[in-house]
Amino acid sequence: MQLGRINIGIWVTFLSAMIFVGCEQKQEYRGFLTTNQRLIEAGGTLTDAMVHDIFSPPVASRIYAYPSIAAFEIAVLADSSTHRSLMGQLNGFEPKKFEVSENAYLPLAALIAYYQVASKLVFSEHLISTEKDRLLEEVRKLGASQSIIQESVTLGESMANHVLDYASKDNYHQSRSFEKYTVRDDDYSWKPTPPAYIEGIEPNWNKIRPFVLDSADQFIPRKATAFGHTPDSQFFKEAKEVMEAGNSLTPEQREIAYFWDCNPYKMNVKGHVMYAEKKITPGGHWIGIAGIAAKNAKLDWKDTAEVLALTSIYVFDGFISCWDEKYRSVLIRPETYINRYMDEDWVPLLQTPPFPEYTSGHSVISTAASRALTGLLGEPFAFIDTTEVNYGLGTRAFQSFNQAADEAAISRFYGGIHYIPAIEEGVKQGERIAEYLSQKISTRQVANSRLTD
Repeated sequence: MQLGRINIGIWVTFLSAMIFVGCEQKQEYRGFLTTNQRLIEAGGTLTDAMVHDIFSPPVASRIYAYPSIAAFEIAVLADSSTHRSLMGQLNGFEPKKFEVSENAYLPLAALIAYYQVASKLVFSEHLISTEKDRLLEEVRKLGASQSIIQESVTLGESMANHVLDYASKDNYHQSRSFEKYTVRDDDYSWKPTPPAYIEGIEPNWNKIRPFVLDSADQFIPRKATAFGHTPDSQFFKEAKEVMEAGNSLTPEQREIAYFWDCNPYKMNVKGHVMYAEKKITPGGHWIGIAGIAAKNAKLDWKDTAEVLALTSIYVFDGFISCWDEKYRSVLIRPETYINRYMDEDWVPLLQTPPFPEYTSGHSVISTAASRALTGLLGEPFAFIDTTEVNYGLGTRAFQSFNQAADEAAISRFYGGIHYIPAIEEGVKQGERIAEYLSQKISTRQVANSRLTD
């Protein structure tokens, strides 16, 4: 009898251990999703889809923003004591109450919301949907029950639908049928540039609803330098400065220009054949930096969602403000001017993008994005920018986001596609936008609190 009792005790202990191990195995998906790895990878998947589809820089900023907002709103549901919803803060983003089932796993719901919104904004929807399906299969293998998966998917899709409804009212779809830009027959206005002579991209982007700005023309920069074509004119001198810099670039300056090129419309010509080269957009580069920063700071999924959402909002409004000025001033590009008045054979290091010159989009949105990231993560914040590795370029090291933004801005001068005033005034424009946004919206319940505090 004593032996039997011992055997029964052993079996009870063994079965208890097995149950414990089984419970532990069923919880594996939780640790897997609470890190920021999957959310950063989702951003990478979206970037890959956009590079494949070749979206313009302004349109790409829209595609990054809405999925990031959807994921962040799930983060708010997970921790409303720390994070503050953007509903009621962003223009036209109406508050909505969401019922959260006790079985819903919010890190999974956030990813579902991100993928669901992203898939509806790109052409290559299957690239996004495939990754979402892989995620669900992986979570299932790691022990998530069908109930947990279903409730998480339901919540994520519900949030996605709310955000997609919000997106549908930003005038984007209506703008697809607006009148295209008509090239002006004068000396100072922008003209399409070689090799593809692409028409002006997104001339009506100032009609898209901003997230925070009161209007597209809220921060109009100083007027561009008055046009002149004689050697004694200031405009001629600024163009000559671009030409001379392009003719004497150092290896470092050339590397900087190529690193920040981010031109999704770059065309290669071989004989009679012309083909596009796949590149990310300027906004995509800064979303990449945001992901790198979140990883370096070891942020959890909630704070990472916050970083991605806020950065994308600053970039989006930056593009609206910048494009409003581009098609107000419709200023001639250095390449066109130099070929006409100085050297007909001169070619810039970088291929000139297909839209007017003033102000520099890189300068505006890089400044805005860097201020958003600095506000969240502080300064100094050392990081190695590996964003361009997948596109055949190297890495660059920075001690702060602002240092990276300054380099992105001046890179356009090295590349031969912007005069200095477009860069300097673009930086000022970005600063004004960022300052305004920082005063108008907050992703934290305690104002000005930093993720690194």
